[in-house]
Amino acid sequence: MTDKIEETVLKPENLPCFSLYSAANAMVRSYRPVLDELDLTYPQYLAMLVLWNGDALNVKTLGEKLHMDSGTTTPLLKRMEAKGLVLRERCTQDERACIVRLTEAGRALKQQALKIPKVMGAKITISPEEGMALKGLCDKLHDGLVANSH
Repeated sequence: MTDKIEETVLKPENLPCFSLYSAANAMVRSYRPVLDELDLTYPQYLAMLVLWNGDALNVKTLGEKLHMDSGTTTPLLKRMEAKGLVLRERCTQDERACIVRLTEAGRALKQQALKIPKVMGAKITISPEEGMALKGLCDKLHDGLVANSH
């Protein structure tokens, strides 16, 4: 009986992590054509969402909001700065800290991005209520994994 159980848990189609991984990949692929029009990658889009809702953020705070470490956040911001979307400046109160600000072009991009939720909503086959329940489960999963990783 044990061999049968072990075989079952080693099949990707039986693992929630595989379904989550597959859905996340499909979601990012679905966003790609919409974000290509704005010349943004999915991680850049997420960073812009945070900045559109709170310009002039400490890089560390931005990374925390995005659940990214500095090794991921810094190259992401460098590419966004090269595109003219953000400026990175040393904090006047703490020179070790870096502040990220939207440029005029970065702020203007928000108007084009307003269509994205509607376009993506048309692609998603779950109800808004199911979407919120899924978000809650993903947040709970994330928080539990982070809490137990130390």
